[in-house]
Amino acid sequence: MATRQRVSSGSPYEPTIGFSRAVRTGNRVYVAGTAPVWPDGSCPIDPEQQARRCFEIIAGALREAGAGLEHVVRTRMYLTYAHDWEAVGRAHGEVFRDVRPASTMVVVSRLLDPRWRVEIEVDAVVD
Repeated sequence: MATRQRVSSGSPYEPTIGFSRAVRTGNRVYVAGTAPVWPDGSCPIDPEQQARRCFEIIAGALREAGAGLEHVVRTRMYLTYAHDWEAVGRAHGEVFRDVRPASTMVVVSRLLDPRWRVEIEVDAVVD
């Protein structure tokens, strides 16, 4: 049986909700839905900047789990506005242009914080 490694974001909601920023089991890493929040709680307004912030947080969680963005095999992007797809797509392309994971963009009615226009989760496999 594979060992489970949990990566914390330091969020006060982790113990309350019962989640981890990321979980590694064997050679697989699963990064939970990641919102575009800075440590002080602020959030950029621009959806492209929000996506970039999400990817920064995701990259840190992957590093802590012994993986990198190059190991990502799937991304899921949840958008609150369909017209943001190009801005979020540009940020995704900057990060994954050469990796080219399987990706999904879904438009949802809202996210937990009304400032968030995008939330992103990824799955990775470490060779």
